[in-house]
Amino acid sequence: MRYMLTILLTAIVLAAPAQVTYDRKDSVTVCRLLHKSTRTTSPLWFARRLHGVPYVAHTLEVGSREQLVVNTRQLDCTTLVETVTALTVCAHQGRKRWTDYLDVLRQLRYRQGRIDGYTSRLHYFTDWIADNTLMQYVSEIQQPDPPFTALQVVDATFMSSHPQYYQALRDSQQLVDVIRRQEAQLCGQTYRYIPKQQLERDTPLLRQTIRDGDIIAITTSKKGLEIAHLGFAVWQRDGLHLLNASQLHKKVVTEPMTLGRYLQKHPSHTGIRVIRIIQ
Repeated sequence: MRYMLTILLTAIVLAAPAQVTYDRKDSVTVCRLLHKSTRTTSPLWFARRLHGVPYVAHTLEVGSREQLVVNTRQLDCTTLVETVTALTVCAHQGRKRWTDYLDVLRQLRYRQGRIDGYTSRLHYFTDWIADNTLMQYVSEIQQPDPPFTALQVVDATFMSSHPQYYQALRDSQQLVDVIRRQEAQLCGQTYRYIPKQQLERDTPLLRQTIRDGDIIAITTSKKGLEIAHLGFAVWQRDGLHLLNASQLHKKVVTEPMTLGRYLQKHPSHTGIRVIRIIQ
């Protein structure tokens, strides 16, 4: 059986598209998880199996040419969400091959699923949500009211205002201009969210509204940004917790404190948007 699995993985790796950067360990991890999954496997099942993976930022910035990067060995908050979403979508569709996973991940990460340079990547999470809603991979929850009592007016200008923080933008005014046009399309859009004051208590309404495995997008008051951090909802006996790739803990963890207390410790965090993976 082990020999047959090795043969299968070798064939899958050889079939992978050329516009992909990955390590053999990534393909082994993905195939192992998909072959253990069923069409009803939850996002949280996949997310929990990534517990302990080291937190590393900027893993998608590989080389000068934009390409699909797969790295399940090092994750940040965005790549954790993309990895789990891609695995969940593949499982739901009954797709078990490495190339199936690559196909779904590309569709999630890039506008309309097409890799066409750095600016085709969905850098702002609001853009990511909108594109993947059109792809019918996710849906954003904005009702009922309460707890969705607050309205976010998107302010997305950080990338074009701070190109020095982005390797691809530092020496390319042309790319900065494209990003600025994309930002202009996002700015002013409105979305309902749950303010952090609503998350201070564990209530039946919150438990009915937010499900285990929902994507949690933490809203922020920082100028030029709409989302500060991402993770997954985990209900425990004492309330709602966040499973995330944590810069503080330096790995993927489920936060020991409730999400309400976590948000209170960050003054610029204003609340959460809730996104559900369609299964």
